[in-house]
Amino acid sequence: MFKDNTSVPTFKTAITSQERPTNRETLLLKAYRYMCQARHMAATYEANRSLCKYVHSASSGHEAIQVAAGLQLLPCDYASPYYRDDSMLLAMGFAPEELMLQLLARADDPFSAGRSYYCHPSSRAEDRPLIPHQSSATGMQVIPATGMAQGVRYLESTAPGTLRSGPEGQLPVVLCSLGDGSVTEGEVSEAWQSAVLWQLPIIYLVQDNEWGISAGAAETRAMDAYEYAAGFKGLERMRVDGSDFEKSYQAMETAIHYVRTERKPILVQARVPLLGHHTSGVRKEWYRSAEDLAEHARRDPVPKLRRLLLEKGIKEADLVTIEESAGRTVAAAFEIAENSREPEPESVDTHVFAPAAVTGEAGQRAPGAGRKVVMVDAALHAIEEILQQYPEAVFFGQDVGRRLGGVFREAATLAEKFGDHRVYNTAIQEAYIIGATAGLSAVGVKPIVEVQFGDYIYPGFNQLVTEISKSCYLSAGKFPVQTLIRVPVGAYGGGGPYHSGSIETTLLSVKGIKVVYPSNAADMKGLMKAAFLDPNPVVMLEHKGLYWSKVPGTQDAMTIEPDKDYVLPLGKGRVVLPAHPKDVQQGNSACIITYGMGVYWALAAAKAFAGQVEIIDLRSLYPLDEALVYASVSRHGKCLVLTEEQLGNSFAQALAARIQQHCFRFLDAPVHTLGALDLPAVPINTTLESAMLPTPAKVEKALRELLAY
Repeated sequence: MFKDNTSVPTFKTAITSQERPTNRETLLLKAYRYMCQARHMAATYEANRSLCKYVHSASSGHEAIQVAAGLQLLPCDYASPYYRDDSMLLAMGFAPEELMLQLLARADDPFSAGRSYYCHPSSRAEDRPLIPHQSSATGMQVIPATGMAQGVRYLESTAPGTLRSGPEGQLPVVLCSLGDGSVTEGEVSEAWQSAVLWQLPIIYLVQDNEWGISAGAAETRAMDAYEYAAGFKGLERMRVDGSDFEKSYQAMETAIHYVRTERKPILVQARVPLLGHHTSGVRKEWYRSAEDLAEHARRDPVPKLRRLLLEKGIKEADLVTIEESAGRTVAAAFEIAENSREPEPESVDTHVFAPAAVTGEAGQRAPGAGRKVVMVDAALHAIEEILQQYPEAVFFGQDVGRRLGGVFREAATLAEKFGDHRVYNTAIQEAYIIGATAGLSAVGVKPIVEVQFGDYIYPGFNQLVTEISKSCYLSAGKFPVQTLIRVPVGAYGGGGPYHSGSIETTLLSVKGIKVVYPSNAADMKGLMKAAFLDPNPVVMLEHKGLYWSKVPGTQDAMTIEPDKDYVLPLGKGRVVLPAHPKDVQQGNSACIITYGMGVYWALAAAKAFAGQVEIIDLRSLYPLDEALVYASVSRHGKCLVLTEEQLGNSFAQALAARIQQHCFRFLDAPVHTLGALDLPAVPINTTLESAMLPTPAKVEKALRELLAY
C-alpha cells in the first residue's frame, strides 16, 4: 500500500528521462508559469462577467495537482478531465485562447464549435493526450474513462501496433480526473469494480476541495475517496497535499509510472483548497463563511510555489517577469477569443451523427443454396461473422460469455470460438456495459454489448444520455461513439412485469442514437451488420417472442439466411404485404404502419380483408423511412399505426401526428392508433397479458372501423 506520498516505490523498470526532468528548477518555473496563467485567466473571467456570460468553473486552488498531472502525460496517453481542470489542460499543451474560445462559445472553439461549456475538452491532437467528449454530469466520466483503459488493455494484448507509445516506448495510461463529491455516484463504483477485476491501466485522480456546491463534505459523505477505495481490493491508493506542487509532482510521477509499468489501476486523492466560485453562476459568498474562505486561502498553491522558488534562489525579478508575462499572454488570448466569430446559425444541426457506413442494400438476402434460420440464429451468425472479420470487435454483457452464451443462447459457442478476451461476461452493471463503449470506441475498439432485458436498461440511461448520445454533437464530430447495443424486448408467454417491457419510446426521446427493430431473420442479420459498421451508437431491439418463432403466427420470422456480405441500411422500411391495385383505386384500402411483433398481428388481421390492406414494416425507428410511410398513407388515405407499447404518449402516437401533418390532404379518415393498454407493467398471468396487448382480433376490429370511413 502506498503511504501518504512519503516515498517512491521501487519498480521493475526505472523511471525514464521523459518522465523525470533532469532540471528540477526548470520544472518548477514551468509549473509556476502555468499556474500564473490559470490564475490570470480566472481573474480575467471574473473581471469581464458581462462577456463571460456562459457558466464556467476555474481551477483556482487546484492548480498544483493539475499541473503536476498534465506535465507528465504523454501524447500516447488518454485523459478524461473534469470541468474545473483548465490548469491541467494548460500543462498538457493547450493554449489559453483555445480554452477561451470555448469559454465564449465561439465558432472556432476547437473542442465543441461553441456547443459546450468551458473546460469541456475533446481533442485528437497528435501532440497531446487523446481526450474524448467530456460531459458535465459529475462522476459520469469515470465509466467511459475506464472503458478507454479496457480498450487499451485489449489492444495491448491483441494489436499492440495500433496503440501509440511514448518516445522511449512507454505504454499508454489513462488519467481520469474527478471531484471527491462525485465519488458517491454509484457509477463510480461500477467503474472501479471493473478496473480492479480486469486490472486496467488507469489513474483516478480525485481532487478533494471538501465542497460539492453548497454542501460540505461532512454532510454529504461518510468517508472520502481514499477511505472508500480501500473496499476495492486491488485498487492501489495514495494521498497527497494537492496544494504543494513538489509533493503533487512526486505523487503523480509515482502513480503514472506504476500504471505504465504494472498495468494496474491506482487512485490518487489530492486535498486542495477551493478559492473560486463553484461556478460563475453559484457564487462562493452565497454559502461559504469568511472563516472557511480564509482557511482555504491559507493553502493557496500559487504563493506556496512562489515561496519555494525564492527559497531555491530564484530572483524576485524573475518571478515578476513570469507573472507579468502570464498576464500579457492571457490578455492577448482573451482579446483573440473576444474578437472571434460567433457560430453560424446554419451549423446548429451539424455533427449529430457521423456519416453512415452502409447506405445501400448489398449482398444476397436469400441465397439459392441457403436454409431457413430462426432470428436468434441469424443474430448469432452475424456476430460470429463480425468477430471473424474484425479483430477490433468485442462482445460483452451479462451471461453472454462461456458456459451459458446468453439467456436466449444468442451468444452460444462464441466465447469458445473467439476466446474469453473477446466474448465475456460482466457484472450486473448496465451503466458500465453501456457507458464503457464510449471509451472503447474512442481508442479504436468496436464493442457489441447486451443489456439482458429491455426493462433493465434504465440503470444505463445516464450513460446513454449524458455520454454516448451527445458525444458526436458536442465534440463537433470528433468522437462519434461506434457501439451496437443489443436489447431483448417484448411480451409473450407470461414473461411478467420485469422481462416483457417495450422501451422504444423512451429510447427515441434521446437524440443522437439510432434505434432498429427487425421482425425476421434476414432483417436481423442485415441490420446487425449495418449497425455494427455504423460509426454511431445503435440500439437494436430484438423481440424475444420472435427469436424462435414459437408464438403462433410468427413462422414467417424464419427466413432464408442471407450470406455473410449482406447488409441492410438503417432507415429503410419494407412493404410486407401490398394491397391489390383495384382496391386501392376504388378507395377500399388502408395501410398499417408497424414493426416487430406488430407485423404478425397485422398479417393475421389482414386475412379478413383480402387485397385491402398494405403492411409496412418500419424495421428502423430512427432513422425512419418517412418517404415510404408518407407514400403509403397518401396512396391509401387510411392508416393504422400499430405498436406493442403502451399507447399513451408513445412513438406510435407521435408518428400518427406526423402522418396527419404531412399527409392531411390525402387522408379520408383520422389516423388510427392501436397499442397496449396504458398499464404500469405487463402482468405475468397470460390471460391478463393478452388482455393488455394488441391481438389479431383487436387489429381486425380497428381495421374494420377504419375501412368503414
